[in-house]
Amino acid sequence: MNSPQHALPQRLAQCRLAGVYLLPHDDCAAVAEAARTLGFALLQSNLGGIAETSAALVRLGDDLGLPDWYGANYDALADSLTDLGWNEAPGYVLLVAGADELLASDETAFQTLNEVFAAVIDYWREADVPFWVFHDLRADGQAILPTLTTG
Repeated sequence: MNSPQHALPQRLAQCRLAGVYLLPHDDCAAVAEAARTLGFALLQSNLGGIAETSAALVRLGDDLGLPDWYGANYDALADSLTDLGWNEAPGYVLLVAGADELLASDETAFQTLNEVFAAVIDYWREADVPFWVFHDLRADGQAILPTLTTG
């Protein structure tokens, strides 16, 4: 039987399970460690204090170190995250913290952002490369996102 610390990397290695998930705050370190164990690129962004889509897209570009051609819009985000030649890895984990204000002020923008992430995940799944997105939300995002627990 696998111990919990070995189960998470095994789960993250499976493309078919990859998706956009709510991550309990206490599990962020475990996910980051599992990503490192697998040699995955760990991408992180903190959207704390941002309630507008345009500012969130700029912050994502800055935090993720997206290429100079990144245009801070949904299409450019999708293009940047599906062309990761600048950050090649056997898999990717994106941890997004603090999107609570964006979710509270514009649920549609939050959902659109996650639709972009889902399209990126599907793109990488076709290439047999796991790409995971985890939201560390303080608000009750369970009605919007499935939850992945690390245990």
